[in-house]
This record gives sequence, C-alpha cells and structure tokens, in this order.
Amino acid sequence: MVTIRSVCAHDCPDQCSLRVDVENDRILRVRGDPDHPFTAGFACGKTHHDTELVQSPERLTTPLRRTGPKGAGSFTPVGWDEALDAIAARWRAIIDESGPLALLGYAYSAHGGLMNRGLVNGLFHALGASRLEAGTVCDSCAAAAWHATLGPVGGADPESIVHSDLLVSWGSDLVTTNVHFWAKIAEERRRGLRVVVIEPRRSRTAKLADWHLPIRIGTDAALALGVMHVLARDGRCDRRYLARRTLGFERLEAEILPRFEPRRVAAITGLAAADVERLAMLYGDARAPFIRLGTGMTRLAQGGQALRAVALLPGVTGAYARPGGGALLFTGDFLGLDTGVVNAPSGPRDARRINHSQLGRALLELREPPIRALFVAANNPAVTCPDAGRVREALGREDLFTVVHDPFLSGTARYADYVLPAALYLETEDLYRSYGSYYVQYGARAAPPPGEARSNFWVAQALAARMGLDDPAFRSPEREILRAMLRGAAGAAAAIDEDTLRSGRPIRLAPAGEQSFLTPSGKLEFYSQSLADAGLPPMPDWQPDPEETREASRWPLRLLTGPGFFQPHSVYAGVASLRAREGPPVCVLHPTEARARDLRDGQRVRAANARGAVGLVLQVSEDVPPGIAYVPGQRGDGETVFGTVNLLCADRYSDLGEGATYQSTWLEVSAAAPTTPAALVDGR
Repeated sequence: MVTIRSVCAHDCPDQCSLRVDVENDRILRVRGDPDHPFTAGFACGKTHHDTELVQSPERLTTPLRRTGPKGAGSFTPVGWDEALDAIAARWRAIIDESGPLALLGYAYSAHGGLMNRGLVNGLFHALGASRLEAGTVCDSCAAAAWHATLGPVGGADPESIVHSDLLVSWGSDLVTTNVHFWAKIAEERRRGLRVVVIEPRRSRTAKLADWHLPIRIGTDAALALGVMHVLARDGRCDRRYLARRTLGFERLEAEILPRFEPRRVAAITGLAAADVERLAMLYGDARAPFIRLGTGMTRLAQGGQALRAVALLPGVTGAYARPGGGALLFTGDFLGLDTGVVNAPSGPRDARRINHSQLGRALLELREPPIRALFVAANNPAVTCPDAGRVREALGREDLFTVVHDPFLSGTARYADYVLPAALYLETEDLYRSYGSYYVQYGARAAPPPGEARSNFWVAQALAARMGLDDPAFRSPEREILRAMLRGAAGAAAAIDEDTLRSGRPIRLAPAGEQSFLTPSGKLEFYSQSLADAGLPPMPDWQPDPEETREASRWPLRLLTGPGFFQPHSVYAGVASLRAREGPPVCVLHPTEARARDLRDGQRVRAANARGAVGLVLQVSEDVPPGIAYVPGQRGDGETVFGTVNLLCADRYSDLGEGATYQSTWLEVSAAAPTTPAALVDGR
C-alpha cells in the first residue's frame, strides 16, 4: 500500500488536504492530512466517503451515443475516437454554417482544479465561441458587491480567528459548509470567543451559537444599517479610521442611517428593537470582531445591497485595521496565479457572453446566431440553474447538439447526444486554490479512472487537436502547464517555488498587515462612484422590492434554499450511503404552517408556483420560522417525488453582478396527488 497526498476538489471553501491510501491502483481510504495547518488532519463527513464516490457502481465507464428521445436516457456505448470525431465534425459544420458563436462551452467547479476546469473553458475561448459567465448561479452578486466596497482583494485571514473576541456568522451555516473554520472557532470559544449567528433558520451552526438572530430573508442590509445607526448615535465609531481609510461615511450617516433607527429595523427584520441595540453594543465593544459572510444572503433581488452593508461594518469601528477583525467573503481569486494560461490561451479578447443563470433563456431565444451546440462539464444545469423548466425545455431541442462530460448519468446528461465518462479529482492531477483560506496545493493522481473515463484536461486537449488548435496549453502535459501558470504569476503567487509546490505540500499565501483596499479610491467605499456612474445606488440601502411584494401577495410562503449536510449538491448523488444519511429530499415547514394546510410530518407534498412544481417529503420543525418553506440541497428527479426545486425559481437578476435570485421565490405547499402527471416529472 502507498499513501498519496491529494486535495479535495469539491466546491467548498475549505479545500481539504488529503492522504489517500492506495493498493494496486485501488483507493482504499481517504483521510485528512495532519500537515495542513487549516484543515488540520480531518476530512468532512462527505469527503471521508469519496472512496465510495470513486468506486460507485453508478459511474460511467465508456462514451455513450443517444439512441432515443432527448431526456429519456437511452444510449449505446461507442469508442472514444468515434465520439470525439463525431463531435469535432459537428462543431466544424456548425462553425462553417453559423460561425463559432453558435457554440457554447460550459465548465464549472464540480470536481476539478484550476487546470481541469480551466482548459475546457480555454478550448471554447480559443475557438471564439460564446462565453459562459459562470458563477452567476452562485457568487457573482456577492463578488460584485465586495469589489464595489473593498475592491478585488481577499478578506480577513480565517486563521486570524485566534486574535478575535467576537465571531459573527452572517448568512453562513459554517458547520455544514465551512467545517474546518468552525473547528478553529470551537477551539477559540474555550478561550472566550463569542459566536453570533444571523440567518433565517435555526441551522446546525445557529444551534451551537451563543446567540442566534433569526432574521427575515432579504433584510440583512436593514440590520447592518441599523447597527451602524446605533454605533454612530452612541459615539462608537472609529472616526480616525473612517477619515484615514474610508470614503463616504459622512454621506451615509447623513442621508441613509437616520432612516434605520432600531424600531424601524425591527419592523423590517422581524427581530426585536432591543436585539438590534444589543447586537450593536456587542459589535461596538468587541476589540477584534470577525464577520464570516455567506453568499446565501446575496441570492435575491437586493443581495448586493445586503453584502455591501455588512462588509462595511468593520470599517465603522476600525476592525479592518486589527488582527482578528474584519470580514471574509473569499480569498482564492486574488492569489495571483496566471490562470489565463488555461482559461484563455488564444482567441478573441471578447465574444458574446451568456449568463449562467439564464442558460435556458439563451438556448431558446438567442439569434444571430442561435446556440446550436452545447458542451457541459463538471455541472448539472438541468438541476442547478434557476428556471430549470426552461433549461430542460432548451435541452430538449432536437437541433441543439449537446455533449456532457460527467462521471454519472446526471439529469443534464440524459438530454445529451453524446455522454463522455469523466474522471474524478482523485483520478487526475491538478493545481488547487482555496477560496476560504490562503492556501494553494498541488494534488497528484491517486489512482487511474475506471474503464475509459478521462479527465476534463484530456478531453479538452483531444478535442482541441481535432479542431486544429495548437496552443501550448492544448499539447503540453500538466507539469508544463503548472510551470507556465507560475511563470506568469503576480503578487503572492510569484514567490511560489515549483519544486515545493509539486511536492504536494500546502503553501500559505496570506497577506500581512491590515486589510487592503483596491477600489478606485484605494479606500473602503461607503460611497461608490463607480456604482453611481453605472446608475446604481452608490450607498447601501434597504427598500421593499416591488416584484417581491407582488409575488408575496400571490403566494403565502417564501422559499429558502441551502446546502444539505450530506447532499449539498448533486456531485454527491453518486454516493448511496450519503443519500441514505441525508434522507429523502424534504420541504421543511413550521408546525403552524403544516397545521394550516392539514399536512403531517413525513407526508408527500407538492411545492408549487406559476413556474412549476416539485414533489418532496414534508418535515415539520420549529427550526424554520413561519412563512418559510425550506428546501435543503439541490436534489435531482431520481431522488425527489418528482421534479427539482429550481423549477420554482425565476431567472431574474440580483441588483449587482447579475446573480441568481433563488431566495426571491414564493410558493404554496399542498398534499401531493397520488399519481404524478408526466409533465411534472419532466419539469415542463
């Protein structure tokens, strides 16, 4: 038996360093690496089961060609050469007839590092195809708000929590989604760290906190502004820091904060006015308060305003200047690696851009030219995209040539003309960067993939060769690509030694000193001129959203989604033991809401609105407040009673970053009919 150092590639901020025990090319055990300072020798309850993921009997092991109607999942095995030759021939014909913009490549972050994810996108960049604005379903609103406030910089170092005396988890269930940071927090609590959780439901993290504030969905900006109001009123602002390192607080204080006195904030947020006062007192008294921001609060109509307001709080008290103080959203996008080597090896500087959140609309409505070919890797848009019914309608187009590269026959793959079997991260080598801590790490291949499964990197190079692309990225091995990414690195990454990196040991790239700002002014911007120039509110505010108000008058319950503990997204659907531990896909209602509808715990229910319906199992719990239907995880049709939750969600944009607005969804829940119409199963 040998032990190989690797890195978890699942879409998670922690990026666990792993030790993988292998015998005769078979993975026997996946465990945490004790040499990593942050992930500290343990893997989460999901990654710990990745031996089962790799060895799942549901894995695809040979390329498949469609033989039946789209969506039916009827395929026949073919060889790689036959599949790749057919794909390249079809793409060349489409380019000859309609130009390269008729192609769309789509790779996100399900199970790959920077090379395996990046080179697929680089293939379509080099071809001059339409470009997917990836991430709008997840974090583009949060990122845009952060950039408008602090600029493109990483936030507070999570390892600085050793200096903090207050941790505010704002919109983030850390026990579920950031467990290694929670382990650090738990250790510091023994030394006196206080923990406040602000989120609508009583999550696993909220149950462990010193204080939980069950805020109404979509009112985070009002609460943050209310805290600022009290801090300013009571003389708790750090005026020297505000004058030295920020821009526009005086305008916010004069024009916005007077409207957010505690009684009004209480009416907006559903919290008590006394709790608004208490939160401000706790925050103002803290020497080094640390705010851990979640992206969930931004997945709604006014999400950008919410994150801007919360991210500004450390500026009011000067916490951004102190070790252990400040706020953290992301770290990894700002480390300085030259990812353009794989993401954009050649091709036009710009091309038609397609928003990830409006994939269905684009596939159905774009003209001059229409999208005629789609390639999907490392994602499952039939389940994860908003307005999933429209996405499925688009995927059902007989004239849309679709190729899906996936380890499993996902909901999206069932619509493909060709399905290519994908390797998982333990079966590839790659470079990884965490987005929840300041580490980069190289992960070696632990074992070969099963059957004929191949990595994204291999497939991108094989297709590039058939399409006549000869950029170095499409003909160089991973070692040379890594060297090129380091050669063009800037900032902290420029100091990385290649041999040290290739050893597989984690490399820390945390910034030193107080929080830096890369806004146009070089300061923390309470007032953003760039937002004003774009016709957007230059200062954070909270106002009721007219469209949300209309939806709320029509439907009685507001949707709240979040990651399931054992099934946070569909990547883990291939692990039978994790599916069993998570249980059936559920809709959670407060007892008063269940009684009002004469529904009982464990009953099959139908959650529906004008866009669609999903069949789930009812769970009755006081962990969810009245007025909310909570649906954890993004589970596919094979697990739910029927459908998937994103059939209910519109593809409307958030206020900043053109992000998804999952939480701006209203619905009703009723008993499910004994039989289910086929149209609902199909999501149309």
